[in-house]
Order: sequence, then C-alpha cells, then structure tokens
Amino acid sequence: MPLRDLELSPRRRIPARLLRARSVRASGPGGQNVNKVATKIDLSLDLEGMAGLLGPTPTARIRRKLDSRIASDGRLHVQAGRARTRGRNLEAALTRMEELLCEALAVRRPRRKTRPSRASRERRLTAKRHQARKKESRSVREE
Repeated sequence: MPLRDLELSPRRRIPARLLRARSVRASGPGGQNVNKVATKIDLSLDLEGMAGLLGPTPTARIRRKLDSRIASDGRLHVQAGRARTRGRNLEAALTRMEELLCEALAVRRPRRKTRPSRASRERRLTAKRHQARKKESRSVREE
C-alpha cells in the first residue's frame, strides 16, 4: 500500500514515513468478499516523530484536541472501511487524517464582546409587546 505525504497547508507537510497503515477485515458491503479480504484500513500517525517537524506547541494542540483518537502507544488513529477496495479506504483514511489535523491546528480568533444596539433592543421589546397583546386577545374574559 503506497502511503503519501499529508498536506496540511502549502508550507506544512507530514512525511509518509511517520504513517503506518494496517489492513483488517471489515464489516459492511462486499458480500462474501467481506469474509475473505482485509479491506478496512487502520491508519496511525507517530506523534513523537511529528513533534520534531511541527514543534512542541502545534503537537500539544493536536494532543489536546484529538485526545480521544490517540491510543496508549502515543499514535493518532483513523479508520476507514466504507469502500469495498483497500485503495479507496486508504485514500479515505489519509484524507480524514489531513482534515482532523487541519482542524486541530486551526487557531480561532477570540470572540470580541459586543452589546446589542439600541434599535435591536427596541425591536425586541416591540415584538414582545405585540406577542403579549396577541395572547391577551385570545384569553376568555370573565365579566
């Protein structure tokens, strides 16, 4: 199974030597083929080796955000077994690994607190008054 480098961005690339792919038998579509051929892919990434490439801060960020996918051996795991062929599952696993790493490395801008404008507060209160009058008119009055 030929592994390829993971492209995280034009400047960030993780070499294929840090990846390990293993084929296992999968459930799902394939008929009798499922019982004979190992098409499901278990792809893992060596995070220790990656720390030397990306540095400690991005690696710590990945460890924090993808904690549930990291096994006790310190490797990040992704599985793919939907397709009937090993090649398609390998490509799906590589793509998923790229997406997970890109999401984990993305730095979000902190939210800036804002206050509602005077007009928006007025619209909200007007809508509340309108709703209250509507409900009031529905009620049965005792006289």
